[in-house]
Amino acid sequence: MVLTEPARDSDAILRFWFEDCRPWQWFRRDPSFDQRIGERFGALCLSAQTGDLIAWEQEACSALALVLLLDQFSRHVWRGQAQAFAGDARAVNLSREALRQSWIQNEPERARRQFWLMPLLHSEDIATVESAIPLLERWADPATAAIAQRNLKVLLEEGRYPWRDQ
Repeated sequence: MVLTEPARDSDAILRFWFEDCRPWQWFRRDPSFDQRIGERFGALCLSAQTGDLIAWEQEACSALALVLLLDQFSRHVWRGQAQAFAGDARAVNLSREALRQSWIQNEPERARRQFWLMPLLHSEDIATVESAIPLLERWADPATAAIAQRNLKVLLEEGRYPWRDQ
């Protein structure tokens, strides 16, 4: 079977994040890691943020790759800039669609379920973060659910995430 360019790109994203990277790299500030993601996937992040890659939304694996571009890779590529969060709304919509399609519920790997749900945790909408907590407890892990609870507390007190100003 010959993979189309979009299939190769989405497979490369999933392979990079879940096979080539180690979990400790996902959440750490590391300029060399950020640069590596930017060099390899920066153009795809921009395409995702500008509303391209619509075809990726039709299938679970490519949709997860799109969520990673919008919610994770963008935070590495544009760390410390507003553009890091430019894809958040689309990522939240994709997470909700994945729940509706049972893609998250049918995903056997905990790490993949976690990243399906991360856009809900990152949202600055209180109701969205509230809804994420039981989903993270069920489909991800208690530590990630605890982060969502801390995020919710910040949103209730501040109305937004103040660290996004940095």
